[in-house]
Amino acid sequence: MTEAQLVRRISRGDTAAFDELYRRSAPWLTARLRRRCADDEIIAEVLQETYLAVWRAAGSYADSMRGEEAGGWLWTIAARRLVDAFRVRGRHGALPPLSMAPGPVPSAEHEVLDAAIGGDLGAALDRLAPELHQVLTAMVLDGLTVRETSALLRIPEGTVKTRARRARLDLRKALS
Repeated sequence: MTEAQLVRRISRGDTAAFDELYRRSAPWLTARLRRRCADDEIIAEVLQETYLAVWRAAGSYADSMRGEEAGGWLWTIAARRLVDAFRVRGRHGALPPLSMAPGPVPSAEHEVLDAAIGGDLGAALDRLAPELHQVLTAMVLDGLTVRETSALLRIPEGTVKTRARRARLDLRKALS
């Protein structure tokens, strides 16, 4: 059964379909969240809130699904919930530890990008400064807004905009 079929069944209250979607998606979603946050408590909370949102919003998403995959939708929900968790903790003065540094094993996103984006563009992306690469990853891969990227990376919105602009200019220069 495809993810689209599972989401449609979830929209009709099918708990077995919900369990199956969770079984398929929770491991990679957890791994992706861990690349953004090192606090297991926050990750568990974000996962719970994400799947609660999936249960509640499956009907509206099922009506608009064009493809067979729901991964982008799930990640969008999870990323926004993670940003919300950072904001709440930031207001209480207890910011969670970030996990933005690349580990010894490349992330799934980087492996997909390496396979899909080769040649000059891939090389140009690899040459970007880490802080520029982080902003591009959050805004382009994760689909976050400037405000959400700011909260996630814990930098001012103006800095996000400046880094995004610098990244575009550096890429343009490298590709011309």
